[in-house]
Amino acid sequence: MIKPELFDLVELLVDLPEYNLIMGEQGTIVEDYNDGCYEIEFSNDRGETIALCPLQIQQFIILWKANSKTWLSLTEKLTALIDKLPKEKQQKILDFTRSLLDFPVDKRP
Repeated sequence: MIKPELFDLVELLVDLPEYNLIMGEQGTIVEDYNDGCYEIEFSNDRGETIALCPLQIQQFIILWKANSKTWLSLTEKLTALIDKLPKEKQQKILDFTRSLLDFPVDKRP
């Protein structure tokens, strides 16, 4: 698992109606409470804060690492999502992925 750190960009995995936030919205980690809880700041297009939310690590994934100034790869994001699932759902994803390998590869030039 990639450890969340201050100023990382994250994506919300759940709806938070009490904050008028929906899954997929992006925010920035502004506080690490050292117990698996992080304060995330969500802003509008003008940079104005629209919500500050304490979130558990299960409620978001990291998109961008502030330390290294790098975006996470698709593989890293998928791994982060899969790690949050129970083992039986992880197995279903593995089975589905294996089934994709059975399809013919598109051989267009």
